[in-house]
Amino acid sequence: MYTLFYYPRNASLAPHFVLEALKVPYQLELVDRKKQAHKSAQYLTLNPTGRIPTLVDEEFVLFESGAICLYLAEKHPESQLIPSEPEKKGEFYQWLMYFTTTVQAELMIYSYPERHTQSALMYDDIVKTQQSRLVSMFEIINRHLAGKHYVVNDQFTVCDCYLFMLCIWADELNKPPLQFEHLANYLRSLAKHPVIKKVCEAELTDLSPYK
Repeated sequence: MYTLFYYPRNASLAPHFVLEALKVPYQLELVDRKKQAHKSAQYLTLNPTGRIPTLVDEEFVLFESGAICLYLAEKHPESQLIPSEPEKKGEFYQWLMYFTTTVQAELMIYSYPERHTQSALMYDDIVKTQQSRLVSMFEIINRHLAGKHYVVNDQFTVCDCYLFMLCIWADELNKPPLQFEHLANYLRSLAKHPVIKKVCEAELTDLSPYK
């Protein structure tokens, strides 16, 4: 059985979606960030980065949300959470890398400006800069999603798990994802998916804005 060390609305959300989509046995282990449990000696033996999530598969331990998602999807190819056709698979990796290495990274700067300057006077400037950068990124995603129900190949994949997580994180931007026409339609449709609904209910994540 898989064990996912998680905290609600954290980077564990995408792997949680993937686990649910696979319909395999798994259990959740809460890492209480409010009590700094992710920095405890016990947790650091599993994940030396002190970040969430961590996946335990018997004696195999893996961290980094994107890596966990890909590991699970590749271990269960029957789930079709990664396209099999070469060009669609390439497109899948393109968007997943964009989400993980670009959008997620910029969202982290926006959310934690104090980690990127030694001057508190710079916090507001960093946040404003990131707002502008993120709007440009969501505009790219919005154009791609015109007339689409899923990111790639008209099928639910890891990319959808990841993008939905990022859009939840971005809901407090001055121009949040729901203010982009095609992205908003995509999110409202995806919010009805049984996997998204079940996991968000389990993590007490409100989906009412997507109705």
